[in-house]
Amino acid sequence: MRILIVAFALLYPSLAHAGFEEAARYNADNRGISMLVMVDGEIVFEDYPNGGSSHQANNLASGTKSFSGIIAAALVQDGLLDLDERVSETIHRWRGNRRGDDRENITVRQLLSLTDGLDHRGRMARPPTYARAITSQPEHRPGTVFTYHPAPFQIFGELVQRKLNGESPLAYLERRIFDPIGLEYGDWKHGRDGNPHLPSGASITARNWATFGQFILQHGAWEGEQLVDRHAFAELFMGSAVNPAYGITWWLNEPVDATYARRTSPMAQATDFWQDPDAFPDDLVLAAGAGNQRLYISWEENLVVVRQADGVLRGLLSRRNDWSDVEFFRLLMDN
Repeated sequence: MRILIVAFALLYPSLAHAGFEEAARYNADNRGISMLVMVDGEIVFEDYPNGGSSHQANNLASGTKSFSGIIAAALVQDGLLDLDERVSETIHRWRGNRRGDDRENITVRQLLSLTDGLDHRGRMARPPTYARAITSQPEHRPGTVFTYHPAPFQIFGELVQRKLNGESPLAYLERRIFDPIGLEYGDWKHGRDGNPHLPSGASITARNWATFGQFILQHGAWEGEQLVDRHAFAELFMGSAVNPAYGITWWLNEPVDATYARRTSPMAQATDFWQDPDAFPDDLVLAAGAGNQRLYISWEENLVVVRQADGVLRGLLSRRNDWSDVEFFRLLMDN
C-alpha cells in the first residue's frame, strides 16, 4: 500500500521532491516493509511494500535500545538518577570487589554508552536475564573500550527496577512516556525471568515509531510539557571519547577513523554513517536494529524517517549487509 501526501516545495525546499519515490524503491528492493517520512510533525510520505502495512507492528531489534536512554532521562527528571552516578550505588554486589575489579567505578553513562569495560561474551540475539547480566566480569578499565552488546541494557533494567522498588522498566516507560505521547506498541519480548528485554524487545508500527521520533525532535517535550530532564536528554546525543559516533543509546553522525570503524561491531556491519558523513544532515541521529531497522532524526531538517524491514534474525546471523544508510539518504534528499 502506498500513501503519498504532497509536501509543497515552498514549505520544505530540501525535502519536497521525487527523492521519496527513489528512496522508497531502494527500501523495497532491500526487503523493506515500511518507509515513513515526517516533516514538521506531519506525515508527508508513507510506503508499505513487500506485504507491509501501516497497522503491522514490526520488531525493532536493537532499535529498542534508544528507549533506555529516554528512561534514564526521565529518571533524572524524577530525581532518581544521575548519569554520572556509579551503578554500584544501586547494584551493591559491585562494591568492594577484589583488586583489579573496576565494576565499582562504572557509571550509568558508561553502561549506556557501551564503554563499561565488562566482558560481554555471549549471544547477541539472546539477552541474558537481569540476574545473569549483573554477574558480568571486568575485562577493560571503564571508559576505554566500546563493546556493542545487549548485556549492559539488561544490567540497566535491573538498576531501574531497584530504583523504582520493583516496578518494571517497561511499566515506567509506558507511564512516563508512551501514555503521555499516545504511543502504543504491539509486543515486547520478555525473558524467562519475566523481565522485558531492553536491548531488543519492542515491536512497533512505523507510525508509532515515528511518534517517538517526533518526541525526540521536540527535545523530550509533548504538548508543552517537558517529560524528561532537558540537560540529560541533550547528553544522550553526545559521543564518548572512545566512540564519538555513539552517544547514550543513539548512533551519531560524527567522524570516526575508518580503520576503527571497520573493526568495531556493528559499525562495519549495521551502519555506514562513517563512510560519508556529508551524505546526512550534520545533526542526524539514528536508532538502528538488525535487519536494518531505522529511525532517523534531524532537528536541522525538522525530519523523522522510519524504515523497517523483514529479516531481523537473518541480520543477526549474517555478516553480509547490502543496505546502505548513505545510499538511502542520498536518494531521500535527492542529492
